[in-house]
Amino acid sequence: MEKSYKSMDHFWMPFTANRAFKASPRIIERAEGMWLYNDQGQQILDGIAGLWCVNAGHGRRSIADAISAQIQKLDYSSPFNMGHDIGFEFAERLTRYTPEGMDRVFFANSGSESVETALKIALAYHRARGKSGKIRFIGREKGYHGVNFGGITVGGITPNRSGFGPLMPVDHFGHTHDLAANAFSRGLPEHGADKADELQRLIDFHGADTVAAVIVEPVSGAGGVLMPPIGYLQRLRDICSRHDILLIFDEVITGWGRLGAPFAARKFEVTPDLITSAKGISNGLVPLGAVFMRNEICDTVQAAAPDGSVEFFHGYTYSGSPIGCAAGLATLNIYDQEGLLTRASGEIGAYFEESLHSLANAPGVVDVRNCGLIGAVQFAPNADGSPRAPELSNSCYAKGAAIRPIGDNLAFSPPLIIEKAQVDQLVETVFDAAKAAYA
Repeated sequence: MEKSYKSMDHFWMPFTANRAFKASPRIIERAEGMWLYNDQGQQILDGIAGLWCVNAGHGRRSIADAISAQIQKLDYSSPFNMGHDIGFEFAERLTRYTPEGMDRVFFANSGSESVETALKIALAYHRARGKSGKIRFIGREKGYHGVNFGGITVGGITPNRSGFGPLMPVDHFGHTHDLAANAFSRGLPEHGADKADELQRLIDFHGADTVAAVIVEPVSGAGGVLMPPIGYLQRLRDICSRHDILLIFDEVITGWGRLGAPFAARKFEVTPDLITSAKGISNGLVPLGAVFMRNEICDTVQAAAPDGSVEFFHGYTYSGSPIGCAAGLATLNIYDQEGLLTRASGEIGAYFEESLHSLANAPGVVDVRNCGLIGAVQFAPNADGSPRAPELSNSCYAKGAAIRPIGDNLAFSPPLIIEKAQVDQLVETVFDAAKAAYA
């Protein structure tokens, strides 16, 4: 197919080595189901659901039809002092999936905006209670919470933070990965719940009266697909409750069926105070994010404002846009009709686990970890210490499978519609790539 553009120079691509990419570009022309099709006519198995987001697979006609119908009825309406039926319908529908008592929703347009919103809500909540000294946040090493200033402040991935300071008052406690104790764990690792106790040390150091919230991904995504040890998240919950500190679960990746439940909070039976969401909420089709919170948080902020005044000076032009809500409702219909939100906890999740762990015998592999339909295979680095995963990812792509490199890891997060034969293809492709790389 003839190109519709003359130059790639005009598009500064995000999180991309632009010069290297444009010297050897990967151009995807279309997608359907589990498959991507590039401009060379090659069929590529999507092992990463686009970017952790296309949970129901590509090309879902019912979502496209819902978007089209909504555009023809009401394409846009201001969310400031105006409303539309589909916004209230979607918000109410979403709360069917959240933990009990989390029935309030604030809409954003991405995971980054959802995190920014949650951090502001935490500050507003404490201020409304007369505790305006609670301004500090605590994040975690290797945590990823988007790329807005709030997100990179609480985030724990160094390249995302360096060069953009100064940032807000923040501290970080250690990540959960312990290769020596937990290598090749299936599901949640057995050892390391006590890693949560470092949070207590930070609270003691800074003073609980200065800490507004703690934010963690239940399963760390961009930090390397790191699982929480058994009992770890409950310890975080107990520490935060003891010190009147809000606990935020960043579920931009773990939400919407990735772990075999609507949210990790429900999967692990640990209820935070706020949950951030995006990606799978609209199957990645329309930019859409949301923050879910305990009812008391929203009610407290609203009650503290004078009658007739704005309670929370925050929001976006496209918060709860009619088109986004239409896409979201259609996505939820698919999840419900096809049982996708719990599918990863059943037979396909068990098959994925068994298959992924068969790579323990592949050359160069030092760890395999998984939960639901998310996983990682960690490889020994090159002799100079550089990661081997980018080379392996390129090899997999050439062989017809898209698998994301993160440091020393190949990360898997396929669409929830994946079948056993496609799991086999992903695993066999990685094994062949590793065998060639370490020959």
